[in-house]
Amino acid sequence: MTQRKKIAAIITTFYPASHADVIVTKFVEGFPTDEGLLHPKVDIVSMYMDQIHQNDIGLDLAERNDIPVYPSIRQALCLEGNELAVDGVLSIGEHGDYAWNEKEQHLYPRRYFFEQIAGILATSGRSVPVFNDKHLSYNWYDAKWMYDRARKLNIPFMAGSSVPLFWRDPWLEHNLETNLEEALVLSYGGLDAYGYHAFEALQAMVERREGGETGIASVQCLEGEDVWQAGNEGVWSRDLAEAAILVGETKEGNMEELCKEPVVFLITYNDGLEAAILHLRGFANEWSYASRVDGKIQATGMRGYGPPYPHFSYLSLNIQEMFLTGIPQYPVERTLLVSGGLEALLDSRYRNHVRLETPHLNVTYQAYEDAPIRPTNPFPSGPSKGV
Repeated sequence: MTQRKKIAAIITTFYPASHADVIVTKFVEGFPTDEGLLHPKVDIVSMYMDQIHQNDIGLDLAERNDIPVYPSIRQALCLEGNELAVDGVLSIGEHGDYAWNEKEQHLYPRRYFFEQIAGILATSGRSVPVFNDKHLSYNWYDAKWMYDRARKLNIPFMAGSSVPLFWRDPWLEHNLETNLEEALVLSYGGLDAYGYHAFEALQAMVERREGGETGIASVQCLEGEDVWQAGNEGVWSRDLAEAAILVGETKEGNMEELCKEPVVFLITYNDGLEAAILHLRGFANEWSYASRVDGKIQATGMRGYGPPYPHFSYLSLNIQEMFLTGIPQYPVERTLLVSGGLEALLDSRYRNHVRLETPHLNVTYQAYEDAPIRPTNPFPSGPSKGV
């Protein structure tokens, strides 16, 4: 009988609906999906928590399931020994009491977590798959260091969020080598946490264009009346925005009247593709995407769902597949490019909305051919909805 893979969970903090909860709890108790409650094929055998939240549920989950909680990352990976003793690592550096910087970036310890993990792999003489939740880091230097370190140590490395695995209505996935002319994502929420989600949603779509991903040439962030003026001047497409509104979840009414603090991220790729992320807090309630392909508009709404947060089931199933096969389900270069692109956009905002050249974002890669594990219905159903 094949021995089940042993997984360490490295966590910032663990409370209801935190990313630790919506990921690690599923690895312990099962993944609710449209097809049913799927049982894990790997075992969480250790945990490290950087902070114990006042509403912590991680310690109780660990106690109920005989999972030891260790006081250091090293011990969680070595299981009280001196060498690596697990077959994979979940690194969840999201949520917790961490500082913000002047650019309104949350300074989560993702590089520190990965540096500790990679150090143990290096000194143990073998590498195992590692998943990093969301951004690689809030700054390019650390994100690129993590990427390079993983490549040097031959670590199967996957990162990002659940948004590319959301339900899509109507269904849209560009074929590889699509003649993509322009693209736009409608977004909401904070510019760091939700700006990442919006950028990743965009990138997961546009990376499938003709020639594959070529990297980002420049970025610019605009705010307030400058956003609407840029739309009037054709800097971002009002046609695509209207198409995204039609398939998205928004309030009834005019976006310019309802959104008092609009923000737009303008992105120019190295191959000339122009894209925009339109943040309309107070108007948009979910992410949606629109593009122009061969002169015709294509659009889709991206749907998540509340408890039991089943979109994280599909993310977790893809992570599990990497743990089982040693092969990432989609390229980590996507997360690297989005991490660096988002930092550059927040730099533009902090520097009075200047356009910034980004030669360091010369990140090239090809999108997957075989689709990852994800829902194909337009909306969640059955166990995905907790029924």
